[in-house]
Order: sequence, then structure tokens, then C-alpha cells
Amino acid sequence: MDKLISELVSYGLENHLIVQDDKVYIINRLLELFQKNTFQWSEEKPRALCDILADMTEYGVEQGLIAEDTITNRDLFDTKIMGILTPMPSVVRKLFEGKYIDSPKEATDFYYEFSQATNYIRKDRVAKDEKWVTDTEYGPIDITINLSKPEKDPRDIAKAATQQKSEYPKCLLCQENEGYAGHITHPARQNHRLIPLELAGQKYFLQYSPYVYYNEHCIVFNAEHTPMKIDKNVFVKLLDFVKQFPHYTVGSNADLPIVGGSILSHDHFQGGAYTFAMAKAPYEHMFELKDYEDVTAGVIKWPMSVIRLQSYSAKHIADASNYILEKWRGYTDEEAFIYCETEGVPHNTITPIARMNGDLYEMDLVLRNNITTEESPWGVYHPAEKYHHIKKENIGLIEVMGLAVLPARLQHEMDILAHAIVEGKDLQTIAEISKHADWVEEWRDRYDITSENIMSILQGEIGNVFVKVLECSGVYKRTEDGIAAFKRFLSQL
Repeated sequence: MDKLISELVSYGLENHLIVQDDKVYIINRLLELFQKNTFQWSEEKPRALCDILADMTEYGVEQGLIAEDTITNRDLFDTKIMGILTPMPSVVRKLFEGKYIDSPKEATDFYYEFSQATNYIRKDRVAKDEKWVTDTEYGPIDITINLSKPEKDPRDIAKAATQQKSEYPKCLLCQENEGYAGHITHPARQNHRLIPLELAGQKYFLQYSPYVYYNEHCIVFNAEHTPMKIDKNVFVKLLDFVKQFPHYTVGSNADLPIVGGSILSHDHFQGGAYTFAMAKAPYEHMFELKDYEDVTAGVIKWPMSVIRLQSYSAKHIADASNYILEKWRGYTDEEAFIYCETEGVPHNTITPIARMNGDLYEMDLVLRNNITTEESPWGVYHPAEKYHHIKKENIGLIEVMGLAVLPARLQHEMDILAHAIVEGKDLQTIAEISKHADWVEEWRDRYDITSENIMSILQGEIGNVFVKVLECSGVYKRTEDGIAAFKRFLSQL
């Protein structure tokens, strides 16, 4: 253990998590954690952090420092280790502020590297995610199979079911997570540090997602635990954010179930230093907003129904966005099966995305509707049931922008599929992949399939399904009738 502690402290020094003056103090904190009373320093060249922590955690298991050897308990323990090396919030914020004065990008570069160095972003797990690009009629679409979230151990699931729900922190986004030790139903966050922001005069915090689905995947959340709500203030805040961080895109999930995100109870946005496929989509149909002459408005070529606004004035874009939102909230077109509400339950809302395009402010407004029917209990404008074998979850902000986040099960299923297809087996007879059988029959005869090309074929066809999923989620279909219906709404603006 002396060697491991020496190695970890050397890692902390090399990655500027601690300074030389803190070395003895940090060593003693680690000795306390590992219940050791003696120590001998050894010069150790640090290995990858995940390897150091794995060995330390194994020692914790062997010495009974970890109550039960499960993934969750190991994660709680190795985060406690890193909490000892992680500087106090005030130190991190001061460093960020100093770098922001020189450059917003320099500040976020520092913060992103710091979040990886502290193992808040577990680089070794993120590296396991499978990613590829599929060329489509809408341009290259990004596909990822999310493997960075560890699977729950059945023992953890059983234990979690018996735990009394805690109201502190209220959710995974609350500021009270900063430094929180966590427990069996809540991840440890001793290595978590937040950056305070002010958006439109209101207090927010910036952090990175621990699962980083794309480069510098950040979350911007309200200092108060308050529900998601799309209104004019959201447009103002999104534009204020990209004004402060012009190298980032930022958007908000919609504020209704089915078409919203996974956490509707806490107001938050997501963004990052990534150019999504949607951002590259060209205008396809221009129209005028009568009271907003200096705002360029048009519909872009995208599988979902998206209005793009551009202006040199953030205020005018926010005003125009709010005008369109209010029109959409109250809009019904029975012929197109769009109802703003049924029995007093609202259905129309918007997923907004803001970015800078040179000196222009740019806002994409994705029209959403969450109406359900007996035939489509999961939502009329939701992935059709025939595509649920690939994607059945809600289509949120990230997918809307053209990045598929697909379930981890697909990796294993693709491997089985690839071998079964090459070997000419009847897919219906293989329980794990029978749900994919009808889909494979639709395209397998179009290819000269070999063991060398089957995986790339599967990836391409999965990408094609994701495009269909986005088309399902569009309130106006890209058909003659759908385009005419979209123009009926635009004529009301």
C-alpha cells in the first residue's frame, strides 16, 4: 500500500491536483482512509489512474474496508480516495475565473481536464463506448452505444430497493452533490466541483457530465431545485450562455413527458464543444416573421421539424423564439393530427438549441408534441414500435441534435447478430436476437455479406434506423402533406 499511496500522490502532483506543500497532509489522509499507521515513501512513476485506483480498491476489499464487494461499493470507495486529492471548490473556482479572464475556452479546457484528472469523468469507462458515423440524406449522423455507465449488481439493486428515499440531495443535479459521499442509491461525488454562473441575472452552475456522450459534454443547472419549463427566460438564458462561452453549443430538453429529458424535476441545459449534425443542416424553406425584420427565419433540412432563427441581436432572437413558442403552444391542426391539448392536458412544446455562428446568434426551435393514443401509448411522435428493438427511449435533446445514444445491450446483440447472419442461421430461433429478425430480413439481401463487412453493415443499418426514429419524432413528416401542414403553421407566424 505504501507504493500505491506514493504512486497516487505522485499522480496528484503531476496533474496539479495537489502542490508540494500538501504532500505530507495528503499522505496522512490516505493513511487514515486505509487504516495504516506507518508509511515509507517510494519514488513511483504513476500508471494510469484507473489502474492505481483498481489496486487500491482491491486492497480495500481484502482488508474489509469495503462492506460488500460490488461495483457500486467499489465506486463509492475509489471516489472517496479521489476526494482526498481533489482541491476545495473555492480553489477550483478561483483558477477557472482567472483563466476565463484570458479566454473562455482556456477556462473550460482547464475545467474539462480537471474533471478527468479527478476521475469524476472516468476516462477508462468512457473509452469503452462504441462510436461510428452513418452517412444519410441529412448528412453524417453520429451513433454511440453507451457503455460508460456500469451495470448494476443484482445485490446492489436488491439493497437499493430497501433503502428509504433521501431528500438530500433532492436529485443528481442539485448543488448539494458537490463533495457528497453518496450511498447505495446515490453516486459518490467527493471529487465533484461546480463552477457558478449567472444567466439572465439568475444563479446557475456549470459541470460536465460524468458520461460525456460527446466532447466536453456539459450540464448547466439552476441553483434552485425547480422544474423544467420552456419559456422566454429559457431563450434568454441559452443566448446568455453562448455569449459567455461562444465556443459551446447549449440547449434544453423539452418540458413535457415523452418528448422531454430524464430529469424534468430540475431546470437544466446541456451543451459542449461539439458540432452536432443538426448544426450543419442547411435552410430548406425560408419565411418571414413580420414583426422581426432583422431575424432570419427558415426551416432546415432535418428529419424532425426545426425552425432556425439567426440575428446579430440576442434580444430579438429571444423575443422571436418566444413568439413562435406561444403560437405553437396554442396551435391545433386536426387534419395533421396536431392538438395543442386534450382534456386540459398540454401537448405542444419546443426543444431549443442555441449557438454562435460567427457573429450571429443562432437558435434552433424543434417543434414537439407528446400526444398519445390507444394505438400509440408511448406517443404518436415517438419512435414507432417496429424500431424499439434499436431505440425505444424518449428522444431528448442530444438525439434531436443528431447524436444517437443507444443502449449498452446492443453491443452484445450486434456480436451475436453478426455471427448468426454470416453463418446463415434462422434469427427467429435465437432468443437474444429474435427481436431483430424482421429488421434484418428487410436489408440482408441487398448486401454481399462476409465476416469482414458484416459489422460495418450492421452499423450502417442501425444508423438508418436512428434516422427513421427521428422522422417518427417529427411532428411534420417530410411528405407532400406534411410539408403543406408545416407551412400552414408558418403562415400563422
